[in-house]
Amino acid sequence: MEGRPVIACVGAGRMGRGIAHAFAYAGHEVRLVDAKPRAPEAFASMADAARAEIRGSLAMVAGLGGFDAAAIEAIMGRIEIVPLDAAEPALKDARIVFEAVPETDEAKRAGLQLIDRLADAGAIVASTTSTYLSTQLAAWSGRPARFLNAHWLNPAFIVPLIEVSPTEDTDPGVVAELNALFEAIGKVPVVCKASPGYIVPRIQALAMNEAARLVEEGVASAEDVDKAVRYGFGFRFAVLGLLEFIDWGGGDILYHASRYMTQAMGDARFAAPAIVQANMAEGRNGLRDGRGFYDYRDADVAAYRQERMAAFLGMLKRSGLHRPPAEVPQERA
Repeated sequence: MEGRPVIACVGAGRMGRGIAHAFAYAGHEVRLVDAKPRAPEAFASMADAARAEIRGSLAMVAGLGGFDAAAIEAIMGRIEIVPLDAAEPALKDARIVFEAVPETDEAKRAGLQLIDRLADAGAIVASTTSTYLSTQLAAWSGRPARFLNAHWLNPAFIVPLIEVSPTEDTDPGVVAELNALFEAIGKVPVVCKASPGYIVPRIQALAMNEAARLVEEGVASAEDVDKAVRYGFGFRFAVLGLLEFIDWGGGDILYHASRYMTQAMGDARFAAPAIVQANMAEGRNGLRDGRGFYDYRDADVAAYRQERMAAFLGMLKRSGLHRPPAEVPQERA
């Protein structure tokens, strides 16, 4: 563990346990601090449950071929679960301290105050909230320059993405250091401004609600909606990002499809945003124009298309749906 910073997390619930799994797996010493005051017996019970959950998630990944199960004991040995009254020694030398307490004002204020009081002045503090804005929480933190949000997606030990949301007061060096740490443990950080829903929750809320409406309106069964998502929507967007896909097909195509849907459904929720119309007006429709949301003017577009198609084919093979060409029986003479 030499050279790897110590990680602490205030809050020993599902998110804290997932974070402990991810960092301990990557070789870091992790202190998981219980954010609730408990009697010794109650703490022991909680700690046993936390260890069992982390061990279980490790065993599951190992059982699926993710790594050699012989490493589980060493990984678990890097995780220390401590009661609230032992938080000071657990936090004092941690380089990164995550706040993973319940999503209430009272819990957030208390958790951040605890960290500010006990953690080293140079420590980076990252909330893991999925609902609060980093700007609101920074106002409750005593170290706004070293504070930001890092929204992990569950299950935290599997999903690579982490949405990093700094504020205008966050030191850019803090963002760079935290992102480098995430990348070092195999995560993929993206940076976004403090905005309701961040990136993924904002997009997925719209998609999930629309899927539910399809069932509600009797358009398709739940099974067929989910099949369409897995083998159409999800299949494409696992290779192409949403904005990349707009460029791939053409922003003007999206504009006209959106106009049709708005008229057909009588609902403005399907209207294209102004940026799509502006791109179209400026001749920035995507690949065929050389520019869209991305700039392709200096890119080898043919090689780019080839790489993406190879990724699609790889997914098709992994899904078990790839088929060899059909053999046509030869006609008899």
